[in-house]
Amino acid sequence: MESKKISLAGKVAVVTGASSGIGAASAMQLAKAGASVALLDLKEEKAEKIKREIEALGSKAMIVDVDLSDPKRVESGINQVIAEFGRLDIVFANAGINGVVTPIEDFDPEEWDHTLTTNLKSTFLTVKYSIPHLKEKGGSIIITSSINGNRKFSGTGMSAYSSSKAGQMAFGKMAALELASYKIRVNIICPGAIETNIGANTHPQQDKLQKVKIPVQYPEGSHPLEGAPGQPEQVADLIHFLASDASSHITGSEIYIDGAETLL
Repeated sequence: MESKKISLAGKVAVVTGASSGIGAASAMQLAKAGASVALLDLKEEKAEKIKREIEALGSKAMIVDVDLSDPKRVESGINQVIAEFGRLDIVFANAGINGVVTPIEDFDPEEWDHTLTTNLKSTFLTVKYSIPHLKEKGGSIIITSSINGNRKFSGTGMSAYSSSKAGQMAFGKMAALELASYKIRVNIICPGAIETNIGANTHPQQDKLQKVKIPVQYPEGSHPLEGAPGQPEQVADLIHFLASDASSHITGSEIYIDGAETLL
């Protein structure tokens, strides 16, 4: 089944971290399928570009300037979407960072908190304030977790990131059960290596990492399916499917999209 044939006409989607990478590709894919899309992010030029591209497709888009770690701003942001579009059907909680990469003993507690807040608390707040609106007609929540913290633990120095991603998995499953009676589905995607700009928010402390590094090498390559990292558009196809009625009986599932990377 081609994802482009799955219509989302009349639906309204919220996408966090929508200005680049997986978020931007998914926002475009949802718009192509007919959804109106709200881009929740700290306002920046990249988000404006995505908005213009969505509108060029003939779909509606809006930018909501939100600090996703701030409960009041998240609640206000969701309310702005409702005021503009009148409903909410799809929530893609995608915003996140890699943060500092360093041994546990060297981790600054404030940096730890920053990663957990940006990744895990933002997911909680996005979902929390969306629920009252999703309950009206049911809908789909999709959370971007990761292979790290769920099926891969060889990311030296990534204890904060991996912990946040494992937390998103548990939160998503708890939410799936809690919200099932409202016909709200919750699924968690776990991408592997995808070509995005998340590296810009990565701060490896290489000198310190050497003392805990465990060498893992795949001399014949580490991406078995395609021989290269995945593309944001491939993840966007999965988001489109999970947002649509074609996945109406799927909830509480973690879905790995890594080209068999973590099966090595």
